[in-house]
Amino acid sequence: MKRPGVVDCWEYDDYRNAVLATGRKKLIMAGLTNDVCIVYPAISAVENGFDVQVVVDAGGSPTSIADETAIRRMEKHGVTLTSTNQVMAELANSWSEGTGQTIQTIMYEEILIKFMS
Repeated sequence: MKRPGVVDCWEYDDYRNAVLATGRKKLIMAGLTNDVCIVYPAISAVENGFDVQVVVDAGGSPTSIADETAIRRMEKHGVTLTSTNQVMAELANSWSEGTGQTIQTIMYEEILIKFMS
C-alpha cells in the first residue's frame, strides 16, 4: 500500500484501517529501515494496544548507531524484537508436518545454505 509521504504509516488512515480490519491484535512488522520506516509505526501500534514483533534483521539503517538507537527505542516502548529465523520457527511450530516442513525448506534454501558454502 503506497502512502503519501507519511513517515509513521500508523498515522495513515488507509494503512491503520487495513490492519484494524484484520481483527488481529498481534503484528509482525518489518521495514526497509529500522531507524525511520519501522520504529514509528511499531511504537504507535503498541501504544494502540497491539502486541508487536519487529523483525530487526529484515531491515537495517544507514549506520550501526542509528540501528541500535532505533532498536533500543522500540524495546523501551514494549516492542518485541525478533529475527527472521526466530519468526519462521515460531510460525512453523513443528518441523515435522505441513507448514513447518515448508518453512524449513525455505529457511534452508534462502538462508542456511549461504552459511554452508
